[in-house]
Amino acid sequence: MALEITDSNFEELVLKSDKPVLIDFWAEWCGPCRMVGPVVDEIAKEYDGKAVVGKVNVDNNPEISVRFGIRNIPALLYFKNGEIVDKQVGAVPKSVLTEKLEKQL
Repeated sequence: MALEITDSNFEELVLKSDKPVLIDFWAEWCGPCRMVGPVVDEIAKEYDGKAVVGKVNVDNNPEISVRFGIRNIPALLYFKNGEIVDKQVGAVPKSVLTEKLEKQL
């Protein structure tokens, strides 16, 4: 299961992580987000110990969403050493997401 990332734990779990981080920005009302969500959970299991995989509910965490200019969801951001290194907007196959994550390992 992907970690729940919030405005309050974002810096600790994402920006200070010594591992690559994949964050899924989503909302309950978003159809494509419901398609991507289970895939992100699978990736979280597969990369446990190698990468941090989390989800940000944009409705509950407006601070992070505004900070990174999230206008369309699902939006998946890849972080390394506290910096955004890649991103993907929209529902895509799992292989696209894992390929981008592999590049950060």
